[in-house]
Amino acid sequence: MTTYEPLSESTVAGYVTKLDVARTIFAPNTRLTAQEVGDGNLNQVFIVRDENDPGRAVAVKQALPYIRVVGESWPLSLERMRFETQALLKQNELVPGLVPAVYHHDPAMSLVVMEFLGEHQIMRKPLVARMRFPDFADHISTFLARTLFFTSDLYLTGAEKKELQSQFINPHLCKITEDFVYSNPYMDSPENNWNPLVNDEVEAVRQNANLKIAIAGLKEDFMTKGQALIHGDLHTGSIMLNERDTRVIDPEFAFYGPMGFDIGAVLENLVLNYLSHFAHTLDPEIRCEYQAYLLDTIREIWTQFAAKFDRLWVENAKGELPPATYWQFPGGEEAFRRFREQYLLRVLHDTVGHGGCKMLRRVMGIVSVWDVTSIIDLEARAAVERLAIGIGTRWVLEHSQVNTMDDLLGIVTDGALSLKMARV
Repeated sequence: MTTYEPLSESTVAGYVTKLDVARTIFAPNTRLTAQEVGDGNLNQVFIVRDENDPGRAVAVKQALPYIRVVGESWPLSLERMRFETQALLKQNELVPGLVPAVYHHDPAMSLVVMEFLGEHQIMRKPLVARMRFPDFADHISTFLARTLFFTSDLYLTGAEKKELQSQFINPHLCKITEDFVYSNPYMDSPENNWNPLVNDEVEAVRQNANLKIAIAGLKEDFMTKGQALIHGDLHTGSIMLNERDTRVIDPEFAFYGPMGFDIGAVLENLVLNYLSHFAHTLDPEIRCEYQAYLLDTIREIWTQFAAKFDRLWVENAKGELPPATYWQFPGGEEAFRRFREQYLLRVLHDTVGHGGCKMLRRVMGIVSVWDVTSIIDLEARAAVERLAIGIGTRWVLEHSQVNTMDDLLGIVTDGALSLKMARV
């Protein structure tokens, strides 16, 4: 029986050689080389290549028995790779072509071998470089609509949904989110990290009673609202893409939670990138043009998601929330439309609230975002972070009053207006 052993650049190629997938991907007797490329917070990732044909490759992701960003002092269950593999397989079923294909899963080694995305790049850095991805809103809204709808009570029977939900009881990684998104950043906690130039703003957040009450309510929502199978960590560092293709990666945090958590994570990351250009892009004309593109992208993601989700619901009303026969009465069609509209409005409220929490934690918690931390001038970075804190605070406090994308984007542009589009 295989026992767990952390792989390394010197051992991972030999491991892959013994797998059936090696005979599918690589020519016989091919010499394989390996490179460790992981820059995440939890795991190690290797690219294993054909030495003579580097385009022939696989990605190998292995969990370590601790949080990599912290070290061995913070142990973590190896079971998380099972959740990632299960989620990838389900996502491949629901949105083929929007996630990497899975070739092999080794539970004992806590690893997965998957498709190598050699023509893609992690989304975060090209956004800082002002690259544009014309199909991204379409791709990510399709991913969100299909993965969330088809794993919810709106499509599944109660028994089907609970059976699937039972496969994604993910307590250890949920605990990380519960602590690092909803609790620790807003109180004294040793792992918190922030720019000292925003000390006053950080302290104001921690002393804001109304804000902390709202965050506590959103934490309860995260812990108890099992609407659908969510990715659980869907930021621009978990998306690989090029101008034609988009792939969502790293679903190890997958569990049954509120739909708005995933949507909010995508939107708030794009807002943070929008804000970062006040420091990264000093030419006002170029900056305004790219920031307008980002705001349009945010608007399109929600608009397309809502339309696709609603259409899926109308065409596939097979679930028990409520059953289709429930609406079979005079006026039932209009009542069903109103219920769908109200449901999506609640998802928007959740999107804004959870997105606001995640925006705040990126500025004052354990893990920030490269878009902002790559701003070398600490004064310029602080100006961006103050905007993020202000916008995140309003998203949380006002989330139940944000009824349209104009409301959401208005909070973003109101905050940015304080810089008067001038050089930070």
